[in-house]
Amino acid sequence: MPTINVDKYALFEELGEQFTEESFQQLCFEFGIELDKDTENDPSRPKDQAPELAIEIPANRYDMLCFEGIAMHLNIFRGKHPTPNWKLVDIPEDKMETLTIAESTTPVRPYAAAAILRNIKFTQASYDSFISLQDKLHQNLARQRTLVAIGTHDLDTIKGPFTYEGLPPKDINFVPLNQTKKINGEELMSFYESDRHLGRYLHIIRDKPVYPVILDADRNVCSLPPIINSERSKITLDTKNVFIDMTATDQTKLDIVCNIMVAMFSKYCAEPFTIEPVKVISDHNGTTRITPSLATRTMDVEVDYLNQVCGLKESPESICKLLSKMAYSAKPSSDPKMVSVSVPPTRADVLHPCDVMEDLAIAYGFNDLPRSSPNKSVTIGKPLKINKLSDIVRHESAMAGWAEVMPLILCSHEENFEWLNRKDDGKTAVKLANPKTVEYQIARTSLLPGLLKTLSENKAMRLPLQIFEASDVVFKDETSERRARNERHWAAAYYGKTSGFEIVHGLLDRVMTMLRVAFVTHEEGLEGKSIDYKVKENPSQQDGYFIKEIDEPTFFNGRAAAIYVRLGGKLQRIGELGVLHPSVLDKFDLRYPVSILEVNLEVFL
Repeated sequence: MPTINVDKYALFEELGEQFTEESFQQLCFEFGIELDKDTENDPSRPKDQAPELAIEIPANRYDMLCFEGIAMHLNIFRGKHPTPNWKLVDIPEDKMETLTIAESTTPVRPYAAAAILRNIKFTQASYDSFISLQDKLHQNLARQRTLVAIGTHDLDTIKGPFTYEGLPPKDINFVPLNQTKKINGEELMSFYESDRHLGRYLHIIRDKPVYPVILDADRNVCSLPPIINSERSKITLDTKNVFIDMTATDQTKLDIVCNIMVAMFSKYCAEPFTIEPVKVISDHNGTTRITPSLATRTMDVEVDYLNQVCGLKESPESICKLLSKMAYSAKPSSDPKMVSVSVPPTRADVLHPCDVMEDLAIAYGFNDLPRSSPNKSVTIGKPLKINKLSDIVRHESAMAGWAEVMPLILCSHEENFEWLNRKDDGKTAVKLANPKTVEYQIARTSLLPGLLKTLSENKAMRLPLQIFEASDVVFKDETSERRARNERHWAAAYYGKTSGFEIVHGLLDRVMTMLRVAFVTHEEGLEGKSIDYKVKENPSQQDGYFIKEIDEPTFFNGRAAAIYVRLGGKLQRIGELGVLHPSVLDKFDLRYPVSILEVNLEVFL
């Protein structure tokens, strides 16, 4: 979750109260945030620097990613201030500033929005917070600027109407922010290649045929999103009118970012919480809209649902009063069983009545919620048998000196089949319909790819490496409701300068012993009779396990065996062990021999 650093003295002044560390920590806990650190008594803090509070914010509360948002919501929660009434300046559409989106932006970033904050007054603290909020939104909601990019400009240095176009890199010439030399789009990519901050965003548009650019009425470049703004329109402490542009690949995220940016900092305008809208005209689809929308959403929530889940017996009026502490505007509905809840434009995290219910519990106080024991049904929890069995196997493997690894259940088709010299019959593996990368194409049918990739990534470690995993693989199963089923497997791999076949065999013996499955010789298991090694009922034969040599392309010829077990007279092949074939090692870039075993644990249930 994101952590926001705020000036301790400034926050307490905004809250109108001086807190001790313990009392402020309690307030944070009651509201659902967490005080991570107070630097008041930190000896490493410079003497000329005010103490800071590091506050951890829930990942979905984008409206609290700045000092202003934290102070506002804590004041509302404590009943010190009402929820702000954000509003748009009432001006005719033909008098509004306009931003026209050219059709040429479609291949790169097709969406855009804008807003204006008039007669704003910055201090150093509010200016720093303004820049910090942009950065926090870029890192979190905007996913490193891939979904949304924000540009802020001194409106008095540029003039509308504005256009948002896609231009060839060589046709874009401007002086980037905090620079003195004019460069074009291609030169900009080379210039910022090694920049620690901006270099990580270049890939977003580097290979596009056109670069997105915001231009003013005189064709001056305002910004090249999502990389950098122009030095010409740079905002400073003396800036009075701020033009905010936002470009995006996701319309929903764009609207959320637009609302949060203007809502948090419109408090510094001459008329607080007032925003001047911008008319956005889209050439590629002919639509026109006004941004920001600042639309308030209304949802009807059942009183019984809120009371039942929270264990309360509150009236609709009382519920509405409690919800006002969480920045909602609520009132009893015409239906006495419902309350009508207005969600402010900054609360994009509220999607369902359960979100309102959670905020009601916070407003009431988690520690004050009625406590009761379950009296309608009494249950005793216990682990599933397969999980209990897996834990036994994990424990014994670890006690034997093997390290557990946990690779992903998804892998590439090649890793699961071709790299193991196995063929895909089309009836075994569950394939993803729309894989995003070649690394995650199917659900694995064996634990071996994960173990071998782990070895490949840790070749620099001291040899030998002994690793194991007890987890699920997935198979197609037309008899199952979901047409697939999970199967719990246990696998181990030994990587060293010798094959280590006997070491893997020893681990198998140890685990089987702890599972009370005895090793029987080939003759004991079959009583001298021939068998086809398929599942077969024969209660007269001795229970236990044994191995039989196999010839499979995954393994080195003559160094592999199938593992058979007979339980309750039923004989099953449950896995394999052996030394991997050199071609398999080569595919996974392994220099030394690897011995593996893999066993289906579900046969022991």
